[in-house]
Amino acid sequence: MIRRLAAAGLAILTLSACDGGSKPVATPTPVLKGADVSGVRYKATTSKVLTAVRKRGYVTCGVNPGLPGFAFPDIRGNWRGFDVDICRAVAAAVFGDADKVRFTPINAQDRFSALQKGQIDLLSRNTSWSYSRDTGLGLDFAAITYFDGQGFLAPKALGLTSAQELAGARICVQAGTASQDNLNDFFRARGLNYKAVVVASEAEARRLYENDGCDVFTADISALAGSRSVLNNPGAHVILPDVISKEPLGPVVRQNDPVWADIVRWTVYATILGEELGLTSKTVAQARETASDPQTRRLLGVDGDYGALLGLKKDWAYQVIRQVGAYHEIFRRDIGSDSSLKLDRGLNALWNAPKPGLLYAPPFR
Repeated sequence: MIRRLAAAGLAILTLSACDGGSKPVATPTPVLKGADVSGVRYKATTSKVLTAVRKRGYVTCGVNPGLPGFAFPDIRGNWRGFDVDICRAVAAAVFGDADKVRFTPINAQDRFSALQKGQIDLLSRNTSWSYSRDTGLGLDFAAITYFDGQGFLAPKALGLTSAQELAGARICVQAGTASQDNLNDFFRARGLNYKAVVVASEAEARRLYENDGCDVFTADISALAGSRSVLNNPGAHVILPDVISKEPLGPVVRQNDPVWADIVRWTVYATILGEELGLTSKTVAQARETASDPQTRRLLGVDGDYGALLGLKKDWAYQVIRQVGAYHEIFRRDIGSDSSLKLDRGLNALWNAPKPGLLYAPPFR
């Protein structure tokens, strides 16, 4: 058997040597100055948004005018919140400085047009990813930062146990949001009547609700938790157990700049991977010096130049985590246990947590 295999190999070599002078065709390897990933040299396509942002010196970010936990100016006028920190993380990735961002408060009705017109570089405003928004507006949702759903806030004194007990109720809902359509779908599917009290802003809905201008208030559950936290007596109100929709929230960018979309997307993923790898804003500097785990070393820019694939510096993800934090730090600080909202992680827990959630980032390699 061995002799037959050897003879066959010799015959193949002989035929190759007599092959009319033809040579094997080698696949050309692009010789481009950039990052070396899996042996392929690649240089990122120039991002017009990134170029403009760097020339300007800061990222412009559209946020909610005032939603506790997500975007609000503090007593000193500094913007705080979960969505605000996503913007700061992008600035840290781009500039190595999380403070190089300016915030533009935008109402629900104008948020998409402001992005389409180029008035902002990034929309980070508790905005739900949906089919028509993704395909019909010339915009892209870069990532999901918070898995949410629509619910109802009601006075505890009403003794309600389900939204299906709301037949004939006056329901406050914000104009220009997915909540309007979801509300109509929910009641129509059940043959129930209701009266929509449509308002221009979350603040107005909260004011009307607290002053008996409507019986209940509907919005994303995270927004309802934020609204409840600033009512005169938060304990007198309850969020009903019904979740009537899926609302994946996240930052939005224009569709015509895929590299900028990748920068925003992987900035979010860097915070998630940071949590998964056990990093925090306080430990990441030491980890950059001592980590032996290959993925940690790649993420923090110790091994390889993965930043070049996005037109960023090697340490871009390190700066995001060092200056803004890993996902669990951002969550806890703005909307979790260290905040007035005290939201549970729930669906927003890591995929491999003791109580698994949906939070998942692709591998960094």
